[in-house]
Amino acid sequence: MLNNNIQVIGTREDRGKAIAEKDGQIKRIDDNTYRVKSQSIDKFYIIKHTEIGWRCNCPDHESRGVKCKHIYAVEISFKIRQEVKKSVVIAPVVISDCPFCHSRNVTKFGIRHNKSGDIQRFACEDCHKTFSINIGFERMKHNPQAVTTAMQLYFSGESLRNTQKSLKFIGVQVSHQTVLNWIEKYTNLMKQYTDKLQPKVGDMWRADEVFVKFSGNMKYLFALMDDETRYWIAQEVADTKFKHDAQGLFKEGKEIIGKRPNVLITDGLRAYHDAFNREFYQNSAPRSKHINAIKLDGDMNNNKMERINGEIRDREKVMRGLKKKDTPILKGYQIYHNYIRTHEGLNGKTPAEACGIKVEGENKWITLIQNACQKNNI
Repeated sequence: MLNNNIQVIGTREDRGKAIAEKDGQIKRIDDNTYRVKSQSIDKFYIIKHTEIGWRCNCPDHESRGVKCKHIYAVEISFKIRQEVKKSVVIAPVVISDCPFCHSRNVTKFGIRHNKSGDIQRFACEDCHKTFSINIGFERMKHNPQAVTTAMQLYFSGESLRNTQKSLKFIGVQVSHQTVLNWIEKYTNLMKQYTDKLQPKVGDMWRADEVFVKFSGNMKYLFALMDDETRYWIAQEVADTKFKHDAQGLFKEGKEIIGKRPNVLITDGLRAYHDAFNREFYQNSAPRSKHINAIKLDGDMNNNKMERINGEIRDREKVMRGLKKKDTPILKGYQIYHNYIRTHEGLNGKTPAEACGIKVEGENKWITLIQNACQKNNI
């Protein structure tokens, strides 16, 4: 029976565009596989990306070897999604006005030299006052490069003491406790800011748990991740695995993203099943689907989630366990994973970039901290 809601006149590309623009016609299975609803019968066609391009199992493509409307629909849908994601640019903060009279008639006025490094000074041509602005690092003994280098070293895998030793090579003398203080201060600052951003993630999410040690006691880190962009959406630490209520994790994820997923992939843990029913399931269409029978291989494996778990385990081994349940270390690593660290599976992009959030500047840590200070009014 013909679906009258889709216009079928014109070229295959025209018909593909009509399919792509209507909700519910295209379902993404994974990075290379899609399902497209047939416009004439009640079934879905499978479109896969291969080494020689897109392949569809519809009669038009298989018998004639032509590029069918379903392939056009998938290509157009992908382009639309990529354009929508190009929406947020986080740029380094540039000095534009005087902090005293707010005049924009500001010029550079030499360099202030001290033990921690050089800081640019400015002069206002209207009120004739001079000033230096070090956004986010005011009243800090050490310069922004030293602080952010420490954070980069630490979240890249170095211990606090090895980070301290490495900083000595660039003339920065600090204790390992000072490094930890920097991490705690700026992680909390950036977390407030990044939680207000709304990444354009896909429709398939994954959740999993990994055990971590806190002062020698075993606890579990529950994490929620987007399948397409590998964006780490939310996390929470639980005392137990089997009695934990994961609804809080799913609720936080829905609030951050602004929507629920079409598909949630987890293992068979009961906590996920119950939380999914309370937070994501609804009686009316379109309904979210919960896949809780993941395998070691195939389309429904959880390898992408296990990658994050492996990163966390490697980080924990260096630290020899975490000290407290509300530690900022895990939040800081989440920021590092999403906004700083590039991923081969994303063609050298960060998950944030794959979600349409681009952090500019040679030092992305400084850019995030500057913007966090301004947006948080700190």
